[in-house]
Amino acid sequence: MQVTVEDINSVKKKLHIEIPNDVVVKELDQAYKNLKKTAKIKGYRPGKTPRSVLERLFKKDVHSDVSSKLLQDSLINTIKEKDLKVIGTPKIDPPELNAKEPYKYDAIVEVQPEIDELDFKGLKLKKTLYRVSDEEMSVQLKMLQKNMAQKKTVEEARPVQKGDFALIDYEGFKDGKPFVETQKTENFTLKVGDSQIFKGFDEQLIGMKPGENKEINIHFPEDYFNKELASLDINFHVKLNEIREEILPEINDEFAKNFGKYETLDQLKNAISDNLKQGYEKRTEHEINEQIFTALIAKKGFEVPDTMVEYELNGIMSDIERSFAHSNTSMEDLGLSKEKLSEKYQDTAIKQVKRHLILNKLIEQENLTLSDEEINNGFEDMSKVFNKPLEEISNFYKQNEDNLELFKNTLLEKKSIKLIIENSIIENVEPEAEQEKDEPKDEAN
Repeated sequence: MQVTVEDINSVKKKLHIEIPNDVVVKELDQAYKNLKKTAKIKGYRPGKTPRSVLERLFKKDVHSDVSSKLLQDSLINTIKEKDLKVIGTPKIDPPELNAKEPYKYDAIVEVQPEIDELDFKGLKLKKTLYRVSDEEMSVQLKMLQKNMAQKKTVEEARPVQKGDFALIDYEGFKDGKPFVETQKTENFTLKVGDSQIFKGFDEQLIGMKPGENKEINIHFPEDYFNKELASLDINFHVKLNEIREEILPEINDEFAKNFGKYETLDQLKNAISDNLKQGYEKRTEHEINEQIFTALIAKKGFEVPDTMVEYELNGIMSDIERSFAHSNTSMEDLGLSKEKLSEKYQDTAIKQVKRHLILNKLIEQENLTLSDEEINNGFEDMSKVFNKPLEEISNFYKQNEDNLELFKNTLLEKKSIKLIIENSIIENVEPEAEQEKDEPKDEAN
């Protein structure tokens, strides 16, 4: 067997494999011998069917079976011989088998990238000392206050104004006919000014009085998120049923009792503060991890296999789909597609793969292992996160070897990150004057 390995890049190889004709003939002979023993052909006794008859009747099937065997055996031998750390499934376009010629084919395989020893000591990292401010506490309380707000009917005879909650019936018409995307909807509540349907729609509600009917004409722009409405002119028939206003509760001890866990406002504030601190701890951990991987990836530039990136990307997409399902929506509802999201998160997937590869290299390099105590501590942490009994978590992993190995690898990755941090130079820094708007939020209920 002749084998040539062509480097497409550092992690992708093209294998040119040629199996001698004598091997092909030998495998075909054996296949027909085996078939002859079992074939039941009318007019011939078992085991006495001539090969010419078998070839006429079964040539296509025999050639398919033999080519599959030649492919499998030769590929396994090549991988062993060339010591290739193949990941994923090789890509092969198998040619037809010719009994009079060598069997030649190409296989594209991806291999584990080779990473040199990591110099992970002495990294300079910055740890931001986030603190809970009075302003943040106020924002959180106001958010909870808004969630507890009641909507009451406006009794005075007045028209709708911005900020009101309008209870309406509406139906949209296209070219004078009911349109499926704007079908008749009754007692729909919208906050005037929030543009739940469209900005121009809200504006034309202002001034209406309960019981009043009105036609509202809307032109949806070309880039409107719902492609079924983009560039269309829709005539809405609207009836205002009721005007409601938001009544906010006073923030005091009685307010705190509404959440069932607290007797006083101070207890609620303490809970909010604790949760914000936990959020900041996670944020700090994330920021330090980002610094670590940015530094290590900069030191170790290497290519990553498409197979690993695709696997990581599929995980990201599954998480996104679960998130949509949890909020009772879908990608289609938001005008998104798997293709667009895959493109958006491609770089994220590549970075994640590089991180796993770097950590796995460090685990191997430093001979990191887990004690039974560390594994049990990991089970305890999981039981707290998912609020499940420790025994249930432990049994779940111990009954499935693949899940257990994945769990152990996650613990080893955390252990390797801890090792990096312990060997780094950490500078404590104050947060910027204006903290980012995506700070941790808390529901405190």
